[in-house]
Amino acid sequence: MNRAHIITLSTIAALALAMLPSAAVSQQASLKQQLVGAWTLVSIIATDKAGNKSDRRGANPKGLLIFDASGRFSILTSRAELPNFAIDNVNQGTAEENKAVMTGMIANVGTWSIDEKTKTITTNIDAGSFPNLNGKTQTRVISSLTADELRYVNGASVSGTMDEATWRRAK
Repeated sequence: MNRAHIITLSTIAALALAMLPSAAVSQQASLKQQLVGAWTLVSIIATDKAGNKSDRRGANPKGLLIFDASGRFSILTSRAELPNFAIDNVNQGTAEENKAVMTGMIANVGTWSIDEKTKTITTNIDAGSFPNLNGKTQTRVISSLTADELRYVNGASVSGTMDEATWRRAK
């Protein structure tokens, strides 16, 4: 073989190796990697024991769900139209005003983990707007996950319904 032929074959071999997908590129990201980031609320559809469906946070709900890579999470869901308090002081709401807020939103912070096989998100709640959940664990089963949308089912919500939440990747 002459030198030009060896260089040509070496170049072809090098290009062929460079074009092979690496293990990191060819593998799909884990569920945990796909979930990390911020998500905005699209809807929460609640189904009661009789099979009746309702939109838990009403039309155009507001919400943010954040999963960080270190295993911390934060979630807030709210009705779009919570009434203002008559007095501009958070500590002086009437019973009716406080009830409207408590039934129209929920917020929690804590830690999270994922079971890749069962597609189950487990949250451990450190603190939240409904203190009965503090120190408790909740699970949600992912029904669908794309780069831009997350859907999961919470089979045991605090209101006794089965809730399907839809979230959109925050931009």
